[in-house]
Amino acid sequence: MKTDQRLWRTLHVLIHMGHHPAPLTSQTLAKMLNTHAVVVRRTLACLREKQLIQAEKGHGGGWYLLKPLSQISLREVYEALGEPAILLLTPENNPPGCLVEKAVNQALDDVLQEARNLVLARFADLTLAHIEEDFQALLQSTEVIAG
Repeated sequence: MKTDQRLWRTLHVLIHMGHHPAPLTSQTLAKMLNTHAVVVRRTLACLREKQLIQAEKGHGGGWYLLKPLSQISLREVYEALGEPAILLLTPENNPPGCLVEKAVNQALDDVLQEARNLVLARFADLTLAHIEEDFQALLQSTEVIAG
């Protein structure tokens, strides 16, 4: 089963956007992610619809944040991307004909819903500024080692 990397890749791009005062082109962002600019535009269009970012056309144009990193939560980004699957565990698609299967599905559904709710609550508490702080700490530790 193929995993969905859009949340990770989008957060990566948004942190870079937070560090650049000028708009970043789809081509520049695509190079950062080792992908095609069309993939970047398609993904970022979801964020534009939720008014997290905007694109400026023409020479010197590109994508830019509409809010500071401290005002964008992981949950907002996650929801803008269409709420990709958090956990890849899923029940059988067939309607349960067996009562044991029905009980298993119900028990797992309850646990998975609980886990999803916990993840979403944590996503709501975490802003992109928190990730940016972690980036700065990593950058500082790298500079200390390199220096």
